[in-house]
Amino acid sequence: MTISAQDRERISAAIRAAEAKTSGEIVCVLARVSADAVTLPILIAAALALALPWLLVATTEMTVTRILLLQIAVFVVLAAVLCLPPVRVALLPRAARRAVAYRMAREQFVSRGLARKKDRTGVLIFVSLAERYARIIADEGIASRVPQSEWQGAVDTLTGHMHDGRIAEGFISAIDQCSRALAAHLPRTEASRDELPDRIYLI
Repeated sequence: MTISAQDRERISAAIRAAEAKTSGEIVCVLARVSADAVTLPILIAAALALALPWLLVATTEMTVTRILLLQIAVFVVLAAVLCLPPVRVALLPRAARRAVAYRMAREQFVSRGLARKKDRTGVLIFVSLAERYARIIADEGIASRVPQSEWQGAVDTLTGHMHDGRIAEGFISAIDQCSRALAAHLPRTEASRDELPDRIYLI
């Protein structure tokens, strides 16, 4: 799934429209993959490469030099294939994938400046494509005022669009739902000002 420049602008416009009604702020992040660890794929490739000589010695009359060269080649090829993002993610159990994506969402919440917002009313809408994971993180200034069911409703709307391959529509719908929750509890005032860029970050 891809997102075009036109889609990014539509999402930015949706954020601007949402923030015109509230003193809260919304940041969107779309990640291709959250799992960046390559330890498990390398371990699997190494284990299979180490087992190969035993199999070849028992079943063939190949020379030691040829076996060692083949072992190196197998390790390099397996490591390259297993480290591809879709394969690397597939090797992780579902719970581990969700934990990795959640950690990435928390990191993005901090790195995009939401944790520094004075009134603690920032909202992050986060999607990790490879892990098939979506999350809305609301800072403490708004999280305590809005029932979890409202955030979950926005996540469900987002993932419903994502399953159909409509990334931009998913974000725009989630932004709209979040803005209604924010506006109801934190309407915009004369003192309200935008502290963060109105955009979607692609990582």
